[in-house]
Amino acid sequence: MCTEPIEIDGAQGEGGGQILRTSLSLAALQRRPLRLHRIRHRRGKPGLLRQHLTAVRALAEITDAEVTGASLGSRELSIVPKAARGGVYRFSIGSAGSTTLVAQTILPALLFADGPSEVTLEGGTHNPSAPPFEFLTEVVFPVLREMGAEVDASLEVPGFYPAGGGRFVMRVEPVTSLEPVRRVACPSTFTLEAEAVVSRLPRRVAMRELAVVEAAFPAAARTPMTVTSPGPGNLTAIAVKADDVVYERCTAFGERGRPAEAVAEEAVDHTRRFLAAGVPVGEHLADQLVLLAALAKPGSQVRTVSPSLHTTTNVEVVNHFLGAGTILLEERDDGWWIERP
Repeated sequence: MCTEPIEIDGAQGEGGGQILRTSLSLAALQRRPLRLHRIRHRRGKPGLLRQHLTAVRALAEITDAEVTGASLGSRELSIVPKAARGGVYRFSIGSAGSTTLVAQTILPALLFADGPSEVTLEGGTHNPSAPPFEFLTEVVFPVLREMGAEVDASLEVPGFYPAGGGRFVMRVEPVTSLEPVRRVACPSTFTLEAEAVVSRLPRRVAMRELAVVEAAFPAAARTPMTVTSPGPGNLTAIAVKADDVVYERCTAFGERGRPAEAVAEEAVDHTRRFLAAGVPVGEHLADQLVLLAALAKPGSQVRTVSPSLHTTTNVEVVNHFLGAGTILLEERDDGWWIERP
């Protein structure tokens, strides 16, 4: 355990919540005091929102941490974590804030806790600008299992923005180490599976969206789904698969006044860009694999698309904690590479 606090400027790079989440995760794993300032400095509403505050409080409970500055709107935060404890936990955001981003924050600590964990998270499960629940379970968690972890989750109630009210349960078995992640080769062919999901909306909305998918990808499997949620919601998602592995899940969300066809076209465009890139890892998975590769044994290699500002900022934060060169990010002829030497 290092007793020297590490200082993190929340205005660096993308200047948003990803800096907070990655910093909290690494501070917990290192049991190192952390001081964050200018939290979410580049956002329209700087400081801690409900989902960020929930992540802070959740990690504090799991690590029995001392915290100052944990209040709505706070732009300064200090936390002194101890060893992560497994157990049964329940955390509620109290809004439609993203439960999956809270899960992303606490998962690294739970992977290296002193026992298994079961965590119930309540809030938004399907939010724009956050990984949908199925992205975790179908894209991220399978990679973790390849690395030797046992983690899964079950959705009990979907929660769409802005009503929220969703709930899922995540179960984590601790590990002593993680194997390197290797996603380098791109399958020669993919199959596509599309879903159009509605809650408290006519089923014809889903059918209109799937008609757009059919026109773009005639061979894609298509499934309309009606779910029960506290509020109205809609999404179109296209899973890109090969040999039962989901390499990408491209999701677009409906909103009031937006035509169903525009929702589906967004998912279709996302899918086309991923297929055209010719790499096995998309932008959003790459963002999450930066931290997982840093936690694993040396040797991770990930070939991906041009990195987002989220990803480059993640690399900067990881290297600030763990040392320069812990994660390498460089462009080559066959794409961008994330490596843990």
